[in-house]
Amino acid sequence: MQPELTSVRSPRVTAARKLGKRSFRGKERRFLAEGPQAVREAVEHLVEVYVTPEAAERHADILAAARAARVPMLTASAEVIAEMSDTVTPQGIVGLCRFLDRPLAEILTARPRLVAVLAHVRDPGNAGTVLRCADAAGADAVVLTDASVDIYNPKAVRASAGSLFHLPVVVDVPVEEVAQGLAGAGVRVLAADGAGDRDLDEELDAGAMAGPTAWVFGNEAWGLPEETRALADSVVRVPIHGRAESLNLATAAAVCLYASARAQRSR
Repeated sequence: MQPELTSVRSPRVTAARKLGKRSFRGKERRFLAEGPQAVREAVEHLVEVYVTPEAAERHADILAAARAARVPMLTASAEVIAEMSDTVTPQGIVGLCRFLDRPLAEILTARPRLVAVLAHVRDPGNAGTVLRCADAAGADAVVLTDASVDIYNPKAVRASAGSLFHLPVVVDVPVEEVAQGLAGAGVRVLAADGAGDRDLDEELDAGAMAGPTAWVFGNEAWGLPEETRALADSVVRVPIHGRAESLNLATAAAVCLYASARAQRSR
């Protein structure tokens, strides 16, 4: 099998490289998914697949699924794949994907029971990891406010480990609009904050976690501003039983989301 794409200056490769910039991604409503795991999960959202001959042999099942979905595939040289990739050690396969975010109104109409809201979260690795945690906990949606990182950032896509393609995602909505919409849909809004006046264990013991719930998680460095905390029905802290100063964003999100999932399933 001979590569069809061999020049790093070809229009396709140039366009793919431009998708490294948020402004270009937004204009084209396209982004890249790197590696076999991401491409496998992205099949329904693929526009094209680029793959080295070696990777095509290793991942024949992925290409078969893409072929069944009528996704065009082009073989490419290792140099071309490296030019398209954001990673230091590319895995030989890249998918060009359509944006998949949905309107907030669509999520609210579906009457969600568990939602993760990222407010002012700027680190793409954290955003992708929280999305992965939400997926694992069985959340119905993830919302990123207008002050948060682009979920289509290559690092965020990788950190989601394919979960970006599993559950509805809403982007670029003001946090006030999100909180009001959730409240109107009968969802209790909880702000996760280390200085919260309520303890997560207390909430669980009181049986207050079984209903529809949205968790709001804030910026990695400074948490949630007071005006965002004021939008929540309650501000809840994860109890620290040992000597650790705090939990990082993704860990705290996993604890909160799984607490809600357990309470809802117990009910």
